[in-house]
Amino acid sequence: MSEIDNLPEADGKSEVESKETTITTEKTTKVENKNDVESTPKKVVDETEVVEETTNEVEREIEDTKEAKQVESESEIEDTKDDHVDEIEASNAEDAEDESNAERHTVEEKDYHVMTMDQLVTEFNRLLKHHKIQTISKHVNEIKGEFNAKFGQLLDEKKEEFINDGGNEIDFYYTNDTKKLFNTLYKEYKQSINAYYKEREQNLKQNLENRLAIIEEIKGLLNVEENMGTTYKHFKELQEKWRNAGPIPRDKYNNAWNTYHHHVERFYDFLHLNNDLRDMDFKHNYEQKLKIIERAEELAKDENTNRSFRELQVLHKLWKEELGPVGKAHREEIWERFSIATKTIHDKRQAYYADMDKAHEKNLERKEDIIAQINAVNEDSSSSHSAWQKKIKTIEKLRQDFFNAGKVPIKVNEATWSKFKEAVRTFNRSKNQFYKELKKDQYENLNKKKELIKIAEDNKDNEDFKTVTPLMKKIQSDWKKIGHVPRRDSDKVWKQFKAACNHYFDRMHAERKSENQHLYDAFDKKVKLLDDLKTLKLTEDPKADIKTLQDKISDWKDIGHVPQNKRYIDGKFYKAIDDAFDKLKMDKSKLEMVKFDSKLENLANPDDTRLLDNEQNFIRKKIGEVQSEITQLENNLQFFSNVDSDNPLVKDVHKNIANHKKELDTWKEKLSKVRGMYS
Repeated sequence: MSEIDNLPEADGKSEVESKETTITTEKTTKVENKNDVESTPKKVVDETEVVEETTNEVEREIEDTKEAKQVESESEIEDTKDDHVDEIEASNAEDAEDESNAERHTVEEKDYHVMTMDQLVTEFNRLLKHHKIQTISKHVNEIKGEFNAKFGQLLDEKKEEFINDGGNEIDFYYTNDTKKLFNTLYKEYKQSINAYYKEREQNLKQNLENRLAIIEEIKGLLNVEENMGTTYKHFKELQEKWRNAGPIPRDKYNNAWNTYHHHVERFYDFLHLNNDLRDMDFKHNYEQKLKIIERAEELAKDENTNRSFRELQVLHKLWKEELGPVGKAHREEIWERFSIATKTIHDKRQAYYADMDKAHEKNLERKEDIIAQINAVNEDSSSSHSAWQKKIKTIEKLRQDFFNAGKVPIKVNEATWSKFKEAVRTFNRSKNQFYKELKKDQYENLNKKKELIKIAEDNKDNEDFKTVTPLMKKIQSDWKKIGHVPRRDSDKVWKQFKAACNHYFDRMHAERKSENQHLYDAFDKKVKLLDDLKTLKLTEDPKADIKTLQDKISDWKDIGHVPQNKRYIDGKFYKAIDDAFDKLKMDKSKLEMVKFDSKLENLANPDDTRLLDNEQNFIRKKIGEVQSEITQLENNLQFFSNVDSDNPLVKDVHKNIANHKKELDTWKEKLSKVRGMYS
């Protein structure tokens, strides 16, 4: 009867290959024989003691069998765990192969879809400089996909432009500085990642050799003749070496771990001979697993689902790979607690991804709507340059909105991107076709303007101003009617045409100015007289001031005419005269007639009575308006026939009638003076 408690493997799994099972049987036999030797002195007992010992041995066997079944129960619990535990275990297997896995998850996630090509290159460069090369592969692949998609679209546009400008498709080639920089960075990335994996492959092989050596040492512990405490200490040191041995090749992972745990299990079987050490180990494992459970329960309350899931993976790895079993009284209880916390975190993570899927579906709806808007613009038949400029701005905004709309479900990502590219490509084709035709028209316009330039330059020095001036004015008018020319020629041809026209008209004006110098001299005199009038200080004697102003008017008329384009100065002068009269302290009606006399002086011209005729017609019109107003007010008085004459309303009407009659007398007097000017 064996004294060994056949504990299952430390991680709760029961996958042991047939060959290893055979080895276990052989080793166990050796241990049993060793136990027989060690227990030989105990056989010196009487028959009663032998019977009692036999009975106790049977009872211990029964108890050991129960304990073994209890540990198997823990194994069954872990082996039948939910999908949420399986997912974590799978991630742990990956972590065991890549020590940088945790760091990979700390690299900031960004939406590369909304970035421009320049921004993607900047982000690529930042990743290369600030992160380990093995942690950024996922990000680099996303950046590469987005960059190639955007550059591909740009390439299509440039290719169409090249062909529309008459180029042969086979001769087309295009790149830019952004593309060149991206290629340089990607080459640097490939070189670095290849070097990393080459070195890593060597490290993995060495780590595997180290781990296999550790397993051999653990196997050898069962044959060591030394104190159990010393053997246990050595075993713990080997476990620590195993934990720090580093990742191994993926295809060797399961076999290595199973072999390791098989021999750890056998050591625990062997350790069972010393209950004190076993109980101490159980206690340590129990305390550590309680800490793991408490941390898992804290993580279950964390709102950052990705962070909590990643840390939970570490906890499961500790539970499975670094800690052995606990006492049977606690096994089911602590696993149940750990499983509940794990399920809570997993459910929250699933809910998080479900919400993300919904957000991606909304993004898809938004992008589908944007594509529909682009197609609607494509159907717009507007064909003017201004209309196309508006459409170009609209498409640019829609393109940016598309990139800013966020990610869509992976299953439709490629199809959505293809529909978007096709819609934009259709727009660009129509746009390029329009501007191709427009360029053709612009070149025709350019030839027309060059013909006008030739006419202007041929006549810019012509002395026949009477004949050439109408011609020059005509070609200026024709120039305005011609449409746009190519932008690169626009300023050049305009400057040529403008220079020739200015040269001609400057000569013409200089010639005319010399012929009419006396008119320009008169203008200079009037400018000086106007300045004097603006600074004139009136006296307190109205008659004297009136005489002064009348003299100014007389001097103004004596100066004579000014050039046609300078006649605006007359208006300024008489405005200044009116302002000066308004400052005189005299009866308003008398002042009005004095100002009118000054005005008549300006209007009088024996050879041309048109100005007087206009003034006489204006005065007659005003007389008619005032008489009509007086009649209306007198009719209004009839409504107040039964009202006391002291009533304020009645007084106000009488006052208005009196004012209008006074105004009527003034207008009649003005009419009389105008008529007198004809005699």
